[in-house]
Amino acid sequence: MTFHGHLRMARRGVCSGMNLFLLRHGLAVEREEFHFASDHLRPLTLKGKRQLSKITAAMRVMELRFEVILSSPFVRAQQTAEIMAADLKLREQLIFVDELKPGGDAKKLVSRIRGLKKFPENILLVGHEPDLSELISLFVTGKTGAGFALKKAGLAKLEIEKLRAGKCATLAWLLTPVQMKLMA
Repeated sequence: MTFHGHLRMARRGVCSGMNLFLLRHGLAVEREEFHFASDHLRPLTLKGKRQLSKITAAMRVMELRFEVILSSPFVRAQQTAEIMAADLKLREQLIFVDELKPGGDAKKLVSRIRGLKKFPENILLVGHEPDLSELISLFVTGKTGAGFALKKAGLAKLEIEKLRAGKCATLAWLLTPVQMKLMA
């Protein structure tokens, strides 16, 4: 498809020919060790923050580029997205959205992505399990529960034909943090 074809489709709210990258937040303080009442405040550990620097280095080696980063506003995902955005010089492209909170709605997430002002060719989503694996399953098979699993700081790439809350993508790859560290 030509650039102008993509532009026309973007104006109509149709997102096709895009790459959707899903990144699970880094290592966070365990629930048992966390002394606050609300799980949404659990932060990354120091090890988790260091791990993400290696993940970012691997992204650079793979020459990944993102026009937009959408992230859950939960602290551990927020910190993960902020590290990615800072290391990749994409702070201006970072948006926190409720649709990526645990238990978020896939249809609302699709609407949010379609509502972006500029047609994104590459989007990075930062969120939680099991939600990200369920998104992978939904977009690849049309159903949830296909058995995908993202490790903490794991990254998946979906090639989207035409974005919708159903079967619309091909799983290009799913990488563990260990595999990504070997690339850096």
